[in-house]
Amino acid sequence: MADDTSRKRTVRGTKIRASREQKEGRKAKKKLARTASSVGERNGDSPLSDPDDVVPEPFVETDAVRSLRDRINGWLEADQPVHLIGPTGCGKTALALSAAAERGRPVVWLNGDESVDTAALVGSHAGGERYEEHDRYVSGVDKKTQIVRERWVDNPLSVAVREGATLVYNEFSRSDPAAHNVLLSVFEEGVLERPGKRGEDRTIDVHPEFRAILTSNDVEYAGVHEQQDALLDRFIGVHVDYYDDETEREIVGAHVDLSADDIAAIVAKTRALRAELEIVVGTRAAITAAQGVAVFDGHNGDGEFDDETLTHVFTDVLAPKVAGGNGGDIEELRSKIAETV
Repeated sequence: MADDTSRKRTVRGTKIRASREQKEGRKAKKKLARTASSVGERNGDSPLSDPDDVVPEPFVETDAVRSLRDRINGWLEADQPVHLIGPTGCGKTALALSAAAERGRPVVWLNGDESVDTAALVGSHAGGERYEEHDRYVSGVDKKTQIVRERWVDNPLSVAVREGATLVYNEFSRSDPAAHNVLLSVFEEGVLERPGKRGEDRTIDVHPEFRAILTSNDVEYAGVHEQQDALLDRFIGVHVDYYDDETEREIVGAHVDLSADDIAAIVAKTRALRAELEIVVGTRAAITAAQGVAVFDGHNGDGEFDDETLTHVFTDVLAPKVAGGNGGDIEELRSKIAETV
C-alpha cells in the first residue's frame, strides 16, 4: 500500500496543510518525474501518464470547480474536443488535468510554444538502426550484409490517438497554426496522417476513446497566435475566468499555511487590484503574495495586517508585469497598490 503522503490530495471545500517534509518530498518527486520524462522522450518512450498521477497537488474542489469540470467532461462524453480559453493564472491547466484524470484514461501532455511543428506533434525519424545479417547457407561461407533501417519515433499526438488517451494540449495558441493542420483530419475524418512516415502505417485510425482538451490565453496576450477557423469550428470553446471569492480563498489556503482571516484579506486585496490595475492579477499572484506574507510576517503589533508590508509584497509580486520595468513604472505600481483596499 502506498504511503499516505504519496497519494493525490483533493480539497473539497476545506483547507489542508502540508508539512515541510511533505512539500520537499513532492518537489523531489516532480524533479524526478521531469527528468524521467525528458529521458523518455529522448529514448522514444511513450509519453502516456496514469490519470491518477497528473492532477497537480494540492487541488481544490468547490462547487464552482466541479461545475466547470462537469461541463468539460460532458462535452468530452459527446466526443467533442474542448478548448479552455481565459486569462493567465486563472487555473485552466489544473482544471484541464483534473477533467482528463476523471475520464480514467491515460493522459498525454503537450506544451505549446513557437518551436512546436508538425513533427513535434506526430513524430519523426530519429536516426537509423544498423545491424548485420549473416548468410551461412553455403558450408564454410559466411556472407555478411549490413542493413541500415530508419527508426521512427511517435510524438504525443500520435501516441494519444493510437492509445485512446486524453490529450491535454497546454498553451495551444502559442504554437504556429501551420503545425495544427494534422488535427483537421483527426477531428473530422478520424484519421491521423504522419507526414514523413513511409509505408502502410503512414496513417493511424483514431481510437474511439481519444479525446482532447486544449488551453489558451485570451487573444490579447503576447505570443498568442490566431488559429485557423476551419479548426476552431471543430472545438467547443469554454471560457474560464477567475473563480469566485470563496474558491480563490480555498485555493490560496491549500497552498499556504495562514489563518483564514489573513487569506481572506490577501484574496480581497488581489480581487481589488484585479479590478483597478491594467495588468493581469491572477489567482497565482494571490498565492505568491500569501507566501510572501508568511515569510515576511505582514502584521503589526495588534495582529492586524501591516499595510506597508502588504504593499511591498504585492509590488514585488506584480513588478515583473510592468512594461519596461523602470523605476518610475514600479513606483507608480506601488502607489496604486497602496491606494487599493
